[in-house]
Amino acid sequence: MRRFLAACAMLLALAGMVRAQDSGAIEDVIGGQLEAFNQRDVEMAWTYASPMIQGMFGNSANFGMMVQRGYPMVWTNSDVRYLELREIGGRLWQKVMVRDENGGLHILDYQMIETENGWQINGVSILPAPDVGV
Repeated sequence: MRRFLAACAMLLALAGMVRAQDSGAIEDVIGGQLEAFNQRDVEMAWTYASPMIQGMFGNSANFGMMVQRGYPMVWTNSDVRYLELREIGGRLWQKVMVRDENGGLHILDYQMIETENGWQINGVSILPAPDVGV
């Protein structure tokens, strides 16, 4: 029984180490895309998008236009903070807080997938602002 518990503990520790490695790689991908948008390098930002996203938009110009119009806080971003990384339905989701060009804060949820090219962004949702009492 002790060996079984020790083996379970070791597996959990290894899983935590893998998650930490994934976390760093995921943050690098999201940060790379955010920086590319700040530089207006839509071609580079496009490379961080998953094959599904690339298939939806067809080319980097369409993708860039969608981000500029639909996600202005991503198009021009600053003060990026990585919040929790969690697994939902077998997918990894990274919460990210960004500041837009007017100083407003936004919480985004990035769905990440691991491909043969490494981690890629498979979608982004804007999370509603939390209720704040007065």
